[in-house]
Amino acid sequence: MTVYELLDIAPYSWSAIGSAAFCGALIGMERQLRGKPVGIRTSVLIILGTYLFLATAFMLHGDVIDHSRVVGQIITGIGFLGAGVMLAKDGAVVGVTSAATIWVLASIGVVIATNNLLAAIKLSILVVGILYGVDVLEAKFKSLSKGVHRHVKIYSKRYYRGNKKEAERHD
Repeated sequence: MTVYELLDIAPYSWSAIGSAAFCGALIGMERQLRGKPVGIRTSVLIILGTYLFLATAFMLHGDVIDHSRVVGQIITGIGFLGAGVMLAKDGAVVGVTSAATIWVLASIGVVIATNNLLAAIKLSILVVGILYGVDVLEAKFKSLSKGVHRHVKIYSKRYYRGNKKEAERHD
């Protein structure tokens, strides 16, 4: 067996797999550096898994295959992952942004499966900009941190009461 045969993953694409890894690492790094759920590993695996499921579905032929149903099932599965990172306590729901991030990660995997690699990279940069940029705006304009966000911060402080370093990290 030659090196070429060993590295050949046809019909899948190394450029698509590389794009999935890059996009997942980019978004996951933003989450991980800020101590949020859905870090680098999870993000890469969600995008890569979505790409592989959909790319495999695109290879299936016949009268019984409907690619839109595959996408629908991916969305359903991703919904379960997202629900797993959300938590309700004392009237506040935490983890919604992480759940939404999981949802967007899967959609980026769909974009990669449709061979729009550059668009996936641009969208990943946009997602990082939104995740980071809104926090910057909330810090600058206190009026953006009213209501639900205030309750979430209070809940976080109560949850991490025993460990001051953890509580400060989540402020």
